[in-house]
Amino acid sequence: MRHHRRGSRTLVFFHAHPDDEALLTAGTMARADAEGMRVVLVTATAGEAGLADPGMTGALGSVRLAELERSARILGVQRLEVLGYPDSGLTGTAHPGGEPSFSQVPVAKVAEQLARIVREERAAALIGYDASGGYGHPDHRQVHRCARAAAALTPGATLFEATAPRWPFATGVRIADAVLTLPPDFDRQAYEEAFTPSDEITHRVDVRDYADFKRAALRAHASQATGADVRTLDALLRLPRPVFRMLLGTEYYRRVT
Repeated sequence: MRHHRRGSRTLVFFHAHPDDEALLTAGTMARADAEGMRVVLVTATAGEAGLADPGMTGALGSVRLAELERSARILGVQRLEVLGYPDSGLTGTAHPGGEPSFSQVPVAKVAEQLARIVREERAAALIGYDASGGYGHPDHRQVHRCARAAAALTPGATLFEATAPRWPFATGVRIADAVLTLPPDFDRQAYEEAFTPSDEITHRVDVRDYADFKRAALRAHASQATGADVRTLDALLRLPRPVFRMLLGTEYYRRVT
């Protein structure tokens, strides 16, 4: 693993759960490392409320943190920080032990932790999430709020928000709604508001040459890519290599400051 100096060529990526870094920003991280930049990854939770293979043994949070460490090594991450907040799950409910889940923690508290890391690193950029949190997960929305607040505390770092064009998701749901019977609780409106309109995306990063790193990072999160149900990671990993490179060869950001 390379040892890059802190400073003007340092990027701090803030994610909600293990595997989010692989889905949204893995190509950018691998490319930044290859180009001599220092890559720092901050993850809010252990993802213990995520999907799991029914046959998996052991605490899911511990498994997912080990997967996160493998992914980070693949992508050239120089510093990995896990804040240790409880995963909110899709509903955003309180942790069973009574401790507030990540989405319920005061924004100012998380922002100060994140800002401290940005200041320590003298980072050039902080990367959070768009306002919708992608598809609306409460922890993703919290990442958006906390990154915005941390950016206000670290004016020397440029804030970018990882995102994707909205139209493929909205169009796909409309087509599915027309030809399939979607579950009664499926939230169609969430996909009409997911991610970011194309004209608001400011940066498109070509990561086609780093697609193998992205694929390997996704594969590192094995607990989220197996099981009987249909899963995003499993579907992506089944794509032929040229199709994977084409579909996931661009990563998208909106510059905020």
